[in-house]
Amino acid sequence: MISIKEMADKPVKLTEGHRLCAGCAEPVVAKQVLLATDKPVVVSNATGCFEVSTSGYPYSSWNVPWIHSAFENAAATISGVESAYRVLKRKGKIKDDMRFVCFAGDGATYDIGFQALSGAIERGHQFLFVCMNNEAYMNTGIQRSGATSLGASTTTCPSGTCIPGKRELPKDITKIIAAHELPYAAQASPHNWKDLIDKASKGFEAGGPAFLNVISPCPRGWRYESAKTIEMSQLAVETCLWPLYEYDNGKWVLTGETKRIAEGKKERRPIMDWLKSQGRFKHLLDPQWSSVVKDIQDNVDRKWDQIVRLSKQ
Repeated sequence: MISIKEMADKPVKLTEGHRLCAGCAEPVVAKQVLLATDKPVVVSNATGCFEVSTSGYPYSSWNVPWIHSAFENAAATISGVESAYRVLKRKGKIKDDMRFVCFAGDGATYDIGFQALSGAIERGHQFLFVCMNNEAYMNTGIQRSGATSLGASTTTCPSGTCIPGKRELPKDITKIIAAHELPYAAQASPHNWKDLIDKASKGFEAGGPAFLNVISPCPRGWRYESAKTIEMSQLAVETCLWPLYEYDNGKWVLTGETKRIAEGKKERRPIMDWLKSQGRFKHLLDPQWSSVVKDIQDNVDRKWDQIVRLSKQ
């Protein structure tokens, strides 16, 4: 495991000066991922908050080769780069042992970009796809996505007297990706940097496609104080809304706080702690929507039981 001193001595691959909101988790996630490899790395970046805020012409926060892709084709773009690299290396025109990573939001992962991602995994390209999951299309106005939580209020599923925010459960995209039987997939959180960097390192060295789904709190869209981003990501894990685990060559492994909760060494917090912490859920505190709160907790419980069972197989 990399030490803090070793991290401090590494070259900076994503610099300061970007335009991301105060408290945004995305630059934290990206910097942790990029610390996980010392090899030359090429980045493909889907359209979204992270792309527009780190690359406003004529400036850039990137100190590595970087390609802007559309919402839907970041995985296809990095597939092409990785394919060209393999050809050039076979011809002896490139000597370096390089790595490839794609950063995308949940909209460009769960929804618009899923086809390209699924195809790239099926073809077996060696790259790490990182979903920075802030549970909505934040860059274009906080619209709901396939990752948005049940009951969350967004601009396209606002809460009201008849509708309790989003009426659908979020996709379980990590398990959907694992169903492709790729070498490596995992869920991570920026509050546990050791766990995240370790998982990114495994993804870079998986020898094939790898997927990392990272909870990425958004103060603007989730309605909380910007100083509490790391606290929010930890709360997601401690309520088991966002369990930390790996799918490593067919084996499911619990990690971090999630492992300690499963072993009875750490208390699991109720989902109400999560709902009370964010303005996007404040309407759910009304007794009118108590059934929605129950549905959220029931879904978390069901998913928790599933991942615990999988880890014991």
